[in-house]
Amino acid sequence: MDVVIVANAPFRFWPEALALARRAGLLLAADGGANHLAQVGLRPHFLVGDLDSVRPEVRAWVGEERVVPRPSQDHTDLEKTLAFALEKGASQAVILAATGGRLDHALENLGLLGRYGSKLPCEIREEKTRIVPIFSQARFSVPCGATVSVMPLGECARVWLSGFAWPLAGEPLSLLSRTSLSNRALEPQVQVKVEGGILLAFLPC
Repeated sequence: MDVVIVANAPFRFWPEALALARRAGLLLAADGGANHLAQVGLRPHFLVGDLDSVRPEVRAWVGEERVVPRPSQDHTDLEKTLAFALEKGASQAVILAATGGRLDHALENLGLLGRYGSKLPCEIREEKTRIVPIFSQARFSVPCGATVSVMPLGECARVWLSGFAWPLAGEPLSLLSRTSLSNRALEPQVQVKVEGGILLAFLPC
């Protein structure tokens, strides 16, 4: 089952994001993400979280039968919603409204891709960028000349990049030393491989 999760960062729907939400097998709001959905008239199948950000009139519009209270403060509302998606049998998830606003929240949400991506294939979608976790290897179809960044989550022992202007052949990447920021695709399909760590690929939509 394909899931779309709308988080609570500052956000506006663009046409492709609206289409994704409309055709989702399961549409979830992470607390205040329901406010974004209400603006475009899309009622989530479930509203999950500690419910401190959703507006009262939006909560009433969603309906109490769709509200899933998760009051624990040990996890963010987005993490609670990802866990709920797994409980519901999700096969993959696209996350919207996860990177705008506060930088600490954005960093936490990027970390969730690493925490949950091995259990539930997921990505964060922005208007012009897809952010996808890589745990071993992946191939991506991209336009020739497109900018692609590959950033490590923590230490990455060895990274291979092929099809890029600046390839790698087993070199280590780390936020404290070296990343592959603003690399360029030379081929219509690029390949990324990592051993001993997790990468985030920032790809053009």
